[in-house]
Amino acid sequence: MISHEETMRLIALAQQGDEQACTTLIVENTPLVKSIVKRYLGKSVEYDDLLQIAHIGLLKAIKNFSAQYDVKFSTYAVPMILGELKRYMRDEGYIKVSRTVKSLAAKIMKYTEELCQKGETADVEKIARHFDTDVTEVVFALDAMRRPVSLYETTSDKEGKETALVDKLPSDEDKQMISKLILKDMLSKLTERERKLVVLRYFRDMTQWEIARKMGVSQVQISRMESKVIKKLREMYDGD
Repeated sequence: MISHEETMRLIALAQQGDEQACTTLIVENTPLVKSIVKRYLGKSVEYDDLLQIAHIGLLKAIKNFSAQYDVKFSTYAVPMILGELKRYMRDEGYIKVSRTVKSLAAKIMKYTEELCQKGETADVEKIARHFDTDVTEVVFALDAMRRPVSLYETTSDKEGKETALVDKLPSDEDKQMISKLILKDMLSKLTERERKLVVLRYFRDMTQWEIARKMGVSQVQISRMESKVIKKLREMYDGD
């Protein structure tokens, strides 16, 4: 297993067209790819086909990853790989959310709501640690939460009372949404300046004043830019 520093070096080379660096990254991340592909076995689809589709997602992750995202490459790559598999499976009519994933999704909603009430935020890695699971499991659950059908399905509490998952969404929607979107390949559709704003504001918890000083603009400009970015992300999110 290569170090984070070596991974970053190889990504930089691969993005410059170095085929050997790209090949090394693919080989190093193949175990991750295979672990994700296993989720889709038993659905009358060829393993090799899924593996090929998953590697397309990995290649996209290598192409689009940036150190500015302030997350591990594997954390960024998982939803990219899932995205490719999801599109393929959806087109083939194989998509189905399991009860286990729905259950974890409901628990994540409750957990993030509790954190929001405390004024705290939760990224994917923090959620994974809390539930003693891996990032892949969390991303599957987050992806399930984004589907309208799963959002409106009901779950029962200890007293047998049924509540729709959508009713459990945290009130701090902007922050929660962006935490998910950064893992959903949305940042790649923003400008470099907009991506930097999102990372500094939502993942490094910098104030608008701090970001303004860092980017050499006024706080008012940052405020306007943030509003514009959130609107843009919401449109992409709703249109997915």
